[in-house]
Amino acid sequence: MSRIYDCADETARKDGIVDAASAVRKGELVVLPTDTVYGIGTDAFSPKAVADLLAAKGRGREMPPPVLVGSMRAATALIDDLGTHGRDLMEEFWPGPLTLVCTATPSLSWDLGDTKGTVAVRMPMDPVALELLKEVGPMAVSSANKSGQPAAATMEEALEQLGDEVAVYLDGGESEAPVASTIVDLTYAVPRVLRAGAISIEQLRGVCGTVIGELRKGRTKPKPAESEQAGAGTAEESADGTGAGTAETEEPTASASVATKPEAEEPKATKPDPEVPGTAESGAAGAAADTDGRQGEDAAGQAPNGERSDN
Repeated sequence: MSRIYDCADETARKDGIVDAASAVRKGELVVLPTDTVYGIGTDAFSPKAVADLLAAKGRGREMPPPVLVGSMRAATALIDDLGTHGRDLMEEFWPGPLTLVCTATPSLSWDLGDTKGTVAVRMPMDPVALELLKEVGPMAVSSANKSGQPAAATMEEALEQLGDEVAVYLDGGESEAPVASTIVDLTYAVPRVLRAGAISIEQLRGVCGTVIGELRKGRTKPKPAESEQAGAGTAEESADGTGAGTAETEEPTASASVATKPEAEEPKATKPDPEVPGTAESGAAGAAADTDGRQGEDAAGQAPNGERSDN
């Protein structure tokens, strides 16, 4: 039987965070609020837990979940290369609805699915989510819905779809801004929008200068060399809010490895510490759109690595 906690009540919220943290450490699934839509999450470093998350959603390994983090330090422990603009984008838009797809640290001991060596990462601006992430560290999180169904804007909507497959539900009320996060691929020389969302391309260009807009259907993905030469004026822009990456809930992915989990305090090859709160895409790009997609994750496009965006 699932346990439900009303986070509007201070005592229930504290109890819920403790119970949810315990469930995550056991490899169980929890539903949590984010600044976009509700997400279903678990320990990003437990292959079995991640497999259970994908099974609960009705997804396969080709659509790995994104990763939510509670701090920039937690994110950098998971990322091998932030590119030229990664840190600037984090400082400008995190916490918030921006998912970054980067090359994952190769020594991480996780298996999010077929990530092709990338991870979709996001830091949500939600107090309940951040509190939980600080307790348990980076979590694999996807939108709290069955694949092909609308993302949940309330705990009740998530409960209706996922039922007892989830151990703990944290009820943070109705999502105030059920708009998908913007997904940006930083694995190219020039940042590329994989999914338009809450952060506009104009805002992104205000930080990065040149940004390649979201590709419209029918157009082929730009080659790295072409991306380097593309200018802001020639970029394809789209108002479409569907995801094109591999992550979702605001949702990233990473390659499986035999190394240990990074320490939270010290971004090493060991699992990041719970103290380093953590919410990813190229391989991970597709999985990230999942959690955010209020209009339905299946409308999202495929990311370079075959993953889907979650939030």
